[in-house]
Amino acid sequence: MDKTAVLIPCYNEEQTIAKVVRDAKNALPEAVVYVYDNNSTDRTVQLAEAAGAVVRHEYRQGKGNVIRRMFREIDAECYLMIDGDDTYPLDCARELVDKVMEHGADMVVGDRLSSTYFTENKRPFHNFGNSLMRTGINRLFGSDIKDIMTGYRAFSYEFVKTFPVFSKGFEIETEMSIHAVNYNMQVENVVVDYRDRPAGSKSKLNTYSDGMRVIRKMLQLYKNYRPLKFFGALCAVLILAAALLMLPVLREYLGTGLVPRFPTLIVCGFMVLAGILSLFSGMILEVMAAKDRRDFEYRLNKVNAEKRQKTGI
Repeated sequence: MDKTAVLIPCYNEEQTIAKVVRDAKNALPEAVVYVYDNNSTDRTVQLAEAAGAVVRHEYRQGKGNVIRRMFREIDAECYLMIDGDDTYPLDCARELVDKVMEHGADMVVGDRLSSTYFTENKRPFHNFGNSLMRTGINRLFGSDIKDIMTGYRAFSYEFVKTFPVFSKGFEIETEMSIHAVNYNMQVENVVVDYRDRPAGSKSKLNTYSDGMRVIRKMLQLYKNYRPLKFFGALCAVLILAAALLMLPVLREYLGTGLVPRFPTLIVCGFMVLAGILSLFSGMILEVMAAKDRRDFEYRLNKVNAEKRQKTGI
């Protein structure tokens, strides 16, 4: 088991990868630097190897697939994940690692949004999307994560080995953040500088299609992890809509004693029934979600015992 593993997911980053590997080695001399190549068609692999990284491959395209492979294959007491595009200075790497090794954090978030991100990043929709996701997730899940979409994070062994990766693409960061919050893992924030990509280097994230995937992932996880709130809100919407549609029918009945609009009455009745079914579905799923959180604690204890065995502690 490595003491510290630096994990760099990479796709066509020949312009910056060698510098990122060298910076990681200088910042964390004791760490093993792993570059996971995701079907690069340029010289990313050769340059990473020449800089001293251990290069491995993931042939299914997508950042989520790469991280699934990394987490499955690497055993380390602490993991530092950073993108290969040289947008994150490594001068904060030691602080992120120490938060895990000495402070017991399960996930440490490299917070770009509290420093230079909005001035350095030249893509306004990315700025808006990051702010939207931070506000949305923190309000929905009652958390205080400063940067939801950052690719600069440190993890404990327990986090990595209990995190089920379902995402295939860039929505993986959202999944990590919500997983940590849902299972009451220790999350800490470290403010890090951000610099925009150098000239000629292109982001692989599509503002619109990947942005929609991220929002869909957030809502999906909210449904899975907070089912009573999700289906309770759906119940309230259905019953409120039924009440609004029912008002003219009720007014006419009180005035004339007649109900000429039976289709509206029938639709309103079905909407109320659907709302009640939604509420009870949420109550049942909430019990299942609570059981899942209890089961997670058993899995966490098992992984912790496995770690102690591997490290000889």
